[in-house]
Amino acid sequence: MSEAIPQQAPANRATTTAVTSLKLTDFRNYPSLGLMLDRRSVVLAGPNGAGKTNLLEAVSLLSPGRGIRGARLEDMARHGGTGTWAVAVDLDNRDGSVALGTGVIAGHSGPETRRRVHVNHVAVGSSSALLDHLRVVWLTPAMDGLFTGSPGDRRRFLDRAVLAIDTGHGTRSNAFERAMRGRNRLLGEPSPDQSWLDAIEAEMAELGVAIAAARREWAGLTESSLDLTGDTPSPFPTAVVTLNGTLESALESEPASTVEEDYRRQLREERRRDAAAGRTLAGPHRSDLLVRHGRKDMAAALCSTGEQKALLVGLVLAQARLVTRLTGQTPLVLLDEIAAHLDEARRATLFNLLVGLGCQAFITGTDASVFAPLGEQAQHFAARDATVTLIEP
Repeated sequence: MSEAIPQQAPANRATTTAVTSLKLTDFRNYPSLGLMLDRRSVVLAGPNGAGKTNLLEAVSLLSPGRGIRGARLEDMARHGGTGTWAVAVDLDNRDGSVALGTGVIAGHSGPETRRRVHVNHVAVGSSSALLDHLRVVWLTPAMDGLFTGSPGDRRRFLDRAVLAIDTGHGTRSNAFERAMRGRNRLLGEPSPDQSWLDAIEAEMAELGVAIAAARREWAGLTESSLDLTGDTPSPFPTAVVTLNGTLESALESEPASTVEEDYRRQLREERRRDAAAGRTLAGPHRSDLLVRHGRKDMAAALCSTGEQKALLVGLVLAQARLVTRLTGQTPLVLLDEIAAHLDEARRATLFNLLVGLGCQAFITGTDASVFAPLGEQAQHFAARDATVTLIEP
């Protein structure tokens, strides 16, 4: 079943995870970039198209997956370059200092472009190894429609949140997807091997219940992190999160072994239906994350644009708080164009909460004056035409 989520670390022992140097080579619009950072948060201000989001995307690749844009690896290479690109950082964390790197080497002859990852200049087999050194959470404008968008978008948000506190979740999810694709292919054959289907469905049932259990544990833990300001009135409304899925619901009243057996039996009984549909119609890949505005008791999808943005900010900050509690070190927090839909009061509260969390945040916007309240709590940079320049105080 699922790996145990770490026990809560004492708050007073949390370590700030911080990038102290960042180097980009032929990444997006950057032929070359080198930044020296001093553990404070980083503000990037400049016009649209300057490369602010590209820099955040580079930092987001210090975690498994395809970063804040979900882009193809080959699309991250600089236009006009060789196709090779690299991101490298020096990082301070609870274990000291570590050098991390990731990128692509052009000319790879395999069927897919392969992402390479190095830890202390030694190649490692998977990007999951990055989770041993840091966690990264983010909020981007593309996520503004999370509550009104597709269940798939919310599921990806949910599973990335779970991965930040349960490092085995991504491996289980990928294994489930592979098994499900294999089952779908078999069901498309004229006379599929029934014993082979039995074996695949047994694997899917075990993995599917483990995925659902990890999501449920995340939801329970998140509830205690959503009250960001205690008794102080906050412009960020408290969200209420629930999971809508057959396996997640079944685990509320049945032991995992029973739910696993029931799901295996369901898969077997629904082979003909799934074959006709050309896909598997039941499982954790159909679940949804439901969010409500706590005080109003209203579905987030029905809230105003500003309220939805505030709910999203609250969820991301709660995730940062949860990661800190469970791992003993703060995550990197990436906030792209965060000022959009936030009024002055909400921006001031956000900045205070970031300082209170003790995390290193990377924050972008077009108007440098918006970030003036952060003052010396952050390093302020001007971005323009693929150059990033420190603004001296």
